[in-house]
Amino acid sequence: MARDHLVTRRVARWLDQRLGSAKLARTALGKVFPDHWSFLIGEIALYAFVVLLVTGVYLTFFFDPSIEEVVYRGSYEPLRGVEMSQAYASALDISFDVRAGLVMRQIHHWAALLFLAAMVVHLMRVFFTGAFRRPRELNWIIGITLLILSIFNGFAGYSLLDDQLSGTGLRIAYSITLSIPLVGTWLASFLFGGEFPGPDIINRLYVIHILLLPALIIVLLTAHLGLVVRHKHTQFGGRGRTERNVVGEPVWPRFAFKSIGLMLLTAAVLAALGGLAQINPVWLYGPFEPANVSAASQPDWYMAWLDGALRVFPPWEARAFGYTVPNPFFPAVLLAGGTFALLYLWPFLEARFTSDTLEHHLLDRPRNRPVRTSLGAATVAFYTVLSLSASTDVVAVTFGTSVNGVLVAFRVACLVVPPVVGLTTYRLCRELQLRDEAAGMAPPERPRIRWELLRVWEWHARRRARAAPTDP
Repeated sequence: MARDHLVTRRVARWLDQRLGSAKLARTALGKVFPDHWSFLIGEIALYAFVVLLVTGVYLTFFFDPSIEEVVYRGSYEPLRGVEMSQAYASALDISFDVRAGLVMRQIHHWAALLFLAAMVVHLMRVFFTGAFRRPRELNWIIGITLLILSIFNGFAGYSLLDDQLSGTGLRIAYSITLSIPLVGTWLASFLFGGEFPGPDIINRLYVIHILLLPALIIVLLTAHLGLVVRHKHTQFGGRGRTERNVVGEPVWPRFAFKSIGLMLLTAAVLAALGGLAQINPVWLYGPFEPANVSAASQPDWYMAWLDGALRVFPPWEARAFGYTVPNPFFPAVLLAGGTFALLYLWPFLEARFTSDTLEHHLLDRPRNRPVRTSLGAATVAFYTVLSLSASTDVVAVTFGTSVNGVLVAFRVACLVVPPVVGLTTYRLCRELQLRDEAAGMAPPERPRIRWELLRVWEWHARRRARAAPTDP
């Protein structure tokens, strides 16, 4: 046998003899990946997360999560001699005195925004194409959990710097936590280490941001990708594509090189944004003072819908069992909890109402599922209006109008825009279906929606009727 002089091959053989990795590698590299562009959105989220990890490790070398009061002696002249927390002072040092500190901090921030944006777009792609159906319900649940953890981690990250803007966000988070019935006071004291602002919140957010949530995200991300391999990839219908095969490119070599190129492009775009587009200039906000409230403060985009919900919800409170349920509970806890609970349950609700429990590996065209598509479009419109509502004060100042007038306009939009968008989308889907049929395309198979399941008050009687013995 000819002696092998290639180092890589000798290393691969050495590993295979000890780990038996050759069979696993052949299976993974031979996996077929569909060539549709929309499947790359999830990869953008993955690569943005890698950039987040790399830049985050760099920043942890220089950030000090302490609220100990110090006098700033750094390079930023306007704040010299000002008392501030060590956390805010170290954020200024990273921005002005650490080599490449500012560009790494800005890349980290842009990567967080892109990571969550790609996740949301990926989620919408999965929803509108029905990629959550059996056998992928578990992966859908993992994906929703990843989104929630990422939102919390993003909020924890920009709250660490202890500037006036992040302090305003923490004040809102404290009020929301307090509004939770029964456990709110205990939970707020546990997180903040006492009454707001609390002596421990920065330290605890730091552990949550760099250790706890990233570890959970990595574990769930691994499980998410493992299930993608286990279930094989979904694909759109077309010539030669069935529920039993996947048409596309093998991972090695063509798709692997495409994916590496996408990774480099993602990193390059984030590096360009970090170097050229300023974001979160904390030196302009100043150190956090609980007695001050920053005007026109705007959260990152993924928290804007929650801020908007707090602004537009009427000043209502409720009393139940001798307790007062404060106003922030309804828009910030009940609405958010209901939103994510509905997302978790959607695959099971759709299967229940359509009686569709078969396995699906071919994706739907959104137009062929007009009910799902119109409901999804209405939901997206609702949260878009809420996100825009977070800028009521900015809109009022910019256009010289009344803040209350802008607020009322957004309240009306929350009620009017979603049904208009939903009905318009439904009508558009039906028109596109008719156009397809006129062009000679086969009409889609439409699931039968069991509207009678909506009559909840009849469920008990139906169950009793099914359980009753039949006459011989």
